[in-house]
Amino acid sequence: MSVRSQLTIAALGSIVLTTSALSAQTTDSLGARISPTKSSAWELQVTEGDFIPTGHQRDVVKKGKLNAAQLTYVVTPALALTGTLGWARTNDISSVGDPTLDVFTYDLGAELRGDRWNEGGTVSFRPFAGAGAGARSYNYRNLDVDATHNVAAYGSMGGDLAIRRVQIRIEARDYVTGFKPLSGIGAADTRNDVVMMFGVRIAKP
Repeated sequence: MSVRSQLTIAALGSIVLTTSALSAQTTDSLGARISPTKSSAWELQVTEGDFIPTGHQRDVVKKGKLNAAQLTYVVTPALALTGTLGWARTNDISSVGDPTLDVFTYDLGAELRGDRWNEGGTVSFRPFAGAGAGARSYNYRNLDVDATHNVAAYGSMGGDLAIRRVQIRIEARDYVTGFKPLSGIGAADTRNDVVMMFGVRIAKP
């Protein structure tokens, strides 16, 4: 099974996992507080954005569009574990004809979440920062060349902006990865790239 097929199956598997809505505290007719329904510990976010090579990586891989599925388990309000499956569409600009290149990223990380500013207001914001590790694969879409696989690690920062029920997540990741020559010839070295992700979801009332 190709890397592309594996990623597609994994992403579809993640999408079938749904999350429960956050329930606001209410009061009964006598003014007594009613305990809210407990929120689900799982969060699913589908994002899009940009894959941006930096340094020497810019001489090999072109900037491309990226989509990712993120499944998060909230351990505590201040700590979450996030698994990410990302797919960037780009080109190998170091080869004749700039062949199309699929870049797949799969990793697991921890996310530290700050307090939500203006909690309960119409507009609120929660910053976060994280780090994680996983793997990065490069696969020519239309060439009969074996995919290359590398270790990867990242640091991230961003925030969740809530406007009533609309949840907007913005995240920037700085990746450091191994890089094996796409042709399979030559020594591996270390490369760097930046990933920008943006996602929107609607919270249930």
